[in-house]
This record gives sequence, C-alpha cells and structure tokens, in this order.
Amino acid sequence: MMRREKIIKGEKLFVGFGNKMSRIGKQPVIIPEGIEVSLKEGLVSVVGPKGKLELKLAPRIKAEIREREMILSRLKEDKQTRANHGTLRQLIVNMIQGVKEGWTKVLEIQGTGFRAKMEGEKLILSLGFSHPVEVTLPEGIEVQLEKNLIKVLGIDKALVGREAAKIRAIKPPDAYKGKGIRYFGEKIKLKPGKAAKMGTAGGGG
Repeated sequence: MMRREKIIKGEKLFVGFGNKMSRIGKQPVIIPEGIEVSLKEGLVSVVGPKGKLELKLAPRIKAEIREREMILSRLKEDKQTRANHGTLRQLIVNMIQGVKEGWTKVLEIQGTGFRAKMEGEKLILSLGFSHPVEVTLPEGIEVQLEKNLIKVLGIDKALVGREAAKIRAIKPPDAYKGKGIRYFGEKIKLKPGKAAKMGTAGGGG
C-alpha cells in the first residue's frame, strides 16, 4: 500500500497503513495507584497485587516515567521502529492490567460424556478418546472448572491466550455437531450431515 506524505509545521508524517500503531505509541501509559513501574537498562518491570512482569524494550525505543505516567518515544523514524512503538505501549498496558486484575480466557466443553477435572497441577480431559488427556499447566497459569466451563487465568495475557488455544486444539469443535472444546460464546458454523445432504439431493421433483 502506498503511503501519503503530509507536512504539518515542517514535520513530515506518513499517513496510511502502519501509522495507527505509531499514533498509539505516543499516548502516555497511565500507571494506576497500587502499581509500581520501574526502568533499568532497557527493562520495564511492572509489579502489582497479582505479581510481577518484565519486558525488554525494543532497540531505538526510549521510555521515561513522569509521576504516574510512562512515556515511550522513538529514537529513529523507520517503519519497524514506528511499529514497535505502538506494540510496546500496548504490551505495557497489558502488563499493568495483568498484575492489577489478571487475564482470563473461558473455554466451553460440549458433548455427552465430555468433562474436565483437576488432579493436582494437571488438567484431565475426557473427550471421547481411548484415554483421558493430561495437560500440565505451566508456571503462572491457573485453571478453574465450573460445570462445563474451563477458565484459564494468569497475569501474562499472551501466556493465557496460548494455553487456552492449546487446550482448545486438543478437541476442536466437530464440524457437524459442534462437539468438543470452544471459546465461550464462540459461534461454530456447522456443516449439514450426510442425511441432510441426501434429503436435499432427493428433494427435487
């Protein structure tokens, strides 16, 4: 996609794809009460009631803490640095949310006889296979079970998302009946069964 150049008060700006993340990066990150954010040699540390997370800044990105705000700025205006600018800001926002309130992904089990239980630190899934499937949870991830729901919790948003996706991948929803594991509220487009296809094929006349 071509980029258009726009001159504002002598400053050249690139308008178009990719500039959105650059604009996001310029917005200050608000540090709520009860959250501690520190910087040391390019490493951002965020500490809150639920734990601690750290993030290494990308090259050519500078961070400053002013009172209860963190400001990220670019030391170079190349395409990659502008993209990193917005991405890093969002990651830090996610870190603050994680140590303050945590992140949750909810999965739903659908299917007669399908169930989940916890045995120590392992999630045990009975999903119609010849034997139950054991899932060893990594450090920083907690699972809570409620009827047919599996709640994956943690302070690291990316880790929570990866673990939820890994659990879903063990038995994705069946294409015909929807049986399996899906994200809570996920809509599954079901294929018509063989009987329905045969009925349609023979229905003309």
